[in-house]
Amino acid sequence: MSDAAAGLRGGVLQASAAYVCWGLFPLYFKALAAVPPLELLAHRVLWSMAFVALLLAARHGWRWLQPALRDARVLRAFACSSLLISANWFLYIWAVVNDRIVEASLGYFINPLVNVLLAAFVLHERLRRGQWAAVALAAAGVAWLTWQAGALPWIALLLACSFAGYGLLRKTAPLGALEGLAMETLMLGPLALALLGALWATGRAAFAEAGPGTLALLAAAGPITAIPLLLFAAGARRIPFSLLGLLQYIGPTLQLLVGVAVFHEPFAAARAAGFAAIWAALALYTLEGWWQGRGAAAREAADPLGAR
Repeated sequence: MSDAAAGLRGGVLQASAAYVCWGLFPLYFKALAAVPPLELLAHRVLWSMAFVALLLAARHGWRWLQPALRDARVLRAFACSSLLISANWFLYIWAVVNDRIVEASLGYFINPLVNVLLAAFVLHERLRRGQWAAVALAAAGVAWLTWQAGALPWIALLLACSFAGYGLLRKTAPLGALEGLAMETLMLGPLALALLGALWATGRAAFAEAGPGTLALLAAAGPITAIPLLLFAAGARRIPFSLLGLLQYIGPTLQLLVGVAVFHEPFAAARAAGFAAIWAALALYTLEGWWQGRGAAAREAADPLGAR
């Protein structure tokens, strides 16, 4: 096997492992359902901060921190990304604990198409007709789900929008995956510590009465948060973006299956029709991107000088 083929295979395995981990997150948060979502969020922030700090210390990787703390632009960007990712984490935990896993999975199916809209309206990228058609088809699916339920699927839409906004900020941020997570948890850490301290002082801290198993699960929030992120960052560097786009549906697909098959959340035919429209939109978006990329590669191969 050539080095390029080995690198591609390794990248696929790393990215797929990250998405499998994210897809199985409902099992983890359900196991901690006795801990209130806001308290669980605080533990996730603090244990992630501790785990990332250990990784950086092992790699002697703290030299980036001092320049970052002196850069107002970096601080503003990561203050915003910290708020968005903490809101996303909290809402996802709340959805899992309150038996809304299927709707949460819908948010991550919608997320790539929200990214497309942000690219058009924030980054002023010109969308192709196929991309607009995919967005319109997804909007029709959301409209159908709204009509069936009598209300907007607000959990899905907030998850999709918060994560898309977070991705947009991180796309332009100057720090890598591990350093960026370290900065975000450092910013959120004092708030998380203050919340846990207040809960402890008022006798409302679930962790104060938890058994060893629950405490171990809470501490595991650090590696459970950081390891998939690092796997994803490593895999994304080694495989084409189009392939990464296909792999990203592993996560919400597993979430949906866990919600329906393991926790027996309802998934009637009428609801499945709305999901089907969104899946069709994702298929159209992916195939359109693949077709455009194939055409560009063919043009470059035919006229390498003119394609530059």
